[in-house]
Amino acid sequence: MAKTPQHVTVTGAGGQIGYQLIFRIASGQLLGPDQPVVLHLLEIEPAMKALNGTIMELTDCAFPMLAGVEATTDVNKAFENCSWALLVGAFPRKQGMERKDLLQTNGKIFGPQGRAIASRANKDVRICVVGNPANTNCLIARENAREVPQDRWFAMTRLDENRAKAQLALKAGVPVTQVTNLTIWGNHSATQFPDAWNAKIGGKPAPEVIKDDNWLKNEFIPCVQQRGAKVIEARGASSAGSAANALIDMVNSIRTATPSGDTTSLAVCSKGEYGTPKGLQFGFPVQSTGSGWKVVEGQKLDEFAQAKIKATTDELLQEREAIADLIK
Repeated sequence: MAKTPQHVTVTGAGGQIGYQLIFRIASGQLLGPDQPVVLHLLEIEPAMKALNGTIMELTDCAFPMLAGVEATTDVNKAFENCSWALLVGAFPRKQGMERKDLLQTNGKIFGPQGRAIASRANKDVRICVVGNPANTNCLIARENAREVPQDRWFAMTRLDENRAKAQLALKAGVPVTQVTNLTIWGNHSATQFPDAWNAKIGGKPAPEVIKDDNWLKNEFIPCVQQRGAKVIEARGASSAGSAANALIDMVNSIRTATPSGDTTSLAVCSKGEYGTPKGLQFGFPVQSTGSGWKVVEGQKLDEFAQAKIKATTDELLQEREAIADLIK
């Protein structure tokens, strides 16, 4: 018996990440090769012409699992009956723009999206936020949709996880599949803490394999933290293919069980784990069952790690204060 189509909403669908993403969703890489999908593509009016061209390409691909496509500028229509809401679009930071101003501007996007999700989405909806500043944009949307359980909301740290795994694999001279248990603590920003000390390479603690603490602290961490800026410097545009790939990975890490003994990195709503302030959308080590998830407790954090986590926590607290009027 054929499966009932699942509705997937993509915001900012006409942008670079959207263009990389929606073909992969339609091909079955997001929800499986036998799961029909209906795409709801949200854009602003000036981008609709380009998005309509992308829809023509989607049609020309003749994807067997693509059961329908709807492009709209109406936020309420966009989230109608959706089971997965992928919030990709966000207002970009302009030159000279203060971070507080950026957060306030994005609040005008993510607040209404949160309310639309609460009123229009399917009861099983899960929300993945990519648009930056992702953690606090997710917080804004979540707090404007309090009818939706907090454990349905995720901000993407998977791109940083993938970047960190790749760097450890290159340094160790092993396939990236050998790197496991890699956590990105805190914010998807330059304060994030990519944790090599609880990571494993071939089942062994990563520091025992690499044996170069100076490299781990002074090259690996800044490399991961600043990778996005380096990509912009090199290609003249922000990460698109890798971001879309990470979002596919992220959704699959939520909807399928985490391999035994491994963890994945997700920014989820803190319940106070590891002393983190409750309510922050915070990057943690997570294990999924496919139908639910939990933060993995008990990882060892030395003074160096605790200082790094405090820095990213402080930044998230400052961001929450900057948008306090949007989440009352």
